[in-house]
Amino acid sequence: MENQVNEDAKAVNTDNVVNEEQKVAENGLPMDNAGEVIGEIEETDPAEAHKSEVAELKDKYLRLYADFENFRRRTAKEKLEMISGASADVIKSVLPIVDDFERAKVSFDSSTEIEALKEGVDLIYSKLYKTLEAKGLKPMQSKGEVFDAEIHESIAQFPAPTEDLKGKVIDEIEKGYYLNDKVIRYAKVIVGA
Repeated sequence: MENQVNEDAKAVNTDNVVNEEQKVAENGLPMDNAGEVIGEIEETDPAEAHKSEVAELKDKYLRLYADFENFRRRTAKEKLEMISGASADVIKSVLPIVDDFERAKVSFDSSTEIEALKEGVDLIYSKLYKTLEAKGLKPMQSKGEVFDAEIHESIAQFPAPTEDLKGKVIDEIEKGYYLNDKVIRYAKVIVGA
């Protein structure tokens, strides 16, 4: 008899668990003991849901676009400031040389010694050259080198005086220059044919 009572108790406990699980309506909302749905069913119109989603995405897009425009304007402004700052630096370093040229010009009118004038101009030239080298300017060595269209501009072709000068630079009309290892002026050369 005890076994039978224990089995009945187990059956009752199991039924309670099953009943509790079944207290959920078909729409997924909980039900109370009387079988009434607890809570309210929110009916959403799919069109309204899509409209709100589109409005939210449009707002995100506009904010992102505004951020990008601000970034673009700021970087353009910084680039202009950097270029003008670099130009000012070069001009400041060349101004003492301009002063030297003005003094030399005055001395051309009053001096009769040609050797002293030549020496003064040579000093000004070397000062200018050293200043430009300090800013990263480097001359290109072209004469006797193999013609390279990446750094040379051929303005003429002449028959090579010797066989080993064919395809090489015979003469340099205008010197080429590098600025920080980038070509800023191509060398104008005559190539041997």
